[in-house]
Amino acid sequence: MRMIDAHVHIFPPEVAADRERYRARDPYFADLYADPKAGLATAEDLIAELDRVGFSGAVAVAWGWRDSALRREQNAYMVDVARRYPDRIICLAAAHPDDSPEDLARVGDALAAGLRGIGELMPHGQGYRLDDGVGDALTLALSQRRGLGEGTSSQRVRAPGRRARIAALVEVAEACRVPILTHVSEPVGHVYPGKGDDSPAGFLALAMAYPGTRFIAAHWGGGLPFYALMPEVRRALANTWFDSAASPYLYDRRVFRIGVDLVGADRVLFGSDYALLPIDRAARQVERSSLDAAERAAVLGNNARTVYGQVGVAAP
Repeated sequence: MRMIDAHVHIFPPEVAADRERYRARDPYFADLYADPKAGLATAEDLIAELDRVGFSGAVAVAWGWRDSALRREQNAYMVDVARRYPDRIICLAAAHPDDSPEDLARVGDALAAGLRGIGELMPHGQGYRLDDGVGDALTLALSQRRGLGEGTSSQRVRAPGRRARIAALVEVAEACRVPILTHVSEPVGHVYPGKGDDSPAGFLALAMAYPGTRFIAAHWGGGLPFYALMPEVRRALANTWFDSAASPYLYDRRVFRIGVDLVGADRVLFGSDYALLPIDRAARQVERSSLDAAERAAVLGNNARTVYGQVGVAAP
């Protein structure tokens, strides 16, 4: 089995070498990386980790910096990594809903240069909400059922009277035919660095507003799969996948069996949140779960290839 970790973080070498400088520039980064033991990895660190644990490849997600200059630096690095390690690392682009037209064009250029998605969006850390301007999810669902004409999903559905804050970013994703990965946090339980308040309800409103856009809800969507037992929620999540990033910090191993039962084996992506967590520690939850061989193959790699494209073609 060629395994893929669908949620890891890498940073330019200058960030990994001088975290305090960058902590001073970004409050969310400062919160999550206050502990010197919180891992910061470069692409080369990631390759070494993949080789150590026997994974074929990984999806490297961008940090959601508030500063547009830092996002540009991150994206330049991600493009370079994608070019240097095309058989091992898929890279995503950093972005913000309030990016200027020029910066959105740069995101599009980075996608054209080989990046395969947008994210990780970090709404709490970047100073916005996923559902800003989207409107009430129930209103949106009713509007969809009535039909609002043709065109892209970002043109068809939005809150009455104003444009959703994330609309321009969604339009870039749709034009480039790439998915959007966003942080979503559980609304209950313990508080921890980086948790934030990016709620399942906010994500659901977003998914309902843009049914044609592919979304990945990180960290099990903050528990949203449970609500897929509601028929209208399941319909709204038809174009959504869930990754398991940081699972051992949040749930016991039963989450994989239950998550697959709730949303389907084809909708769950294994992610570790490396370098905050070793890949093999996170993978042990899958190994010790009751998933069968086909389900494990889907979660540990096949689904990532479906969402992001091929990676890990060459053996480690």
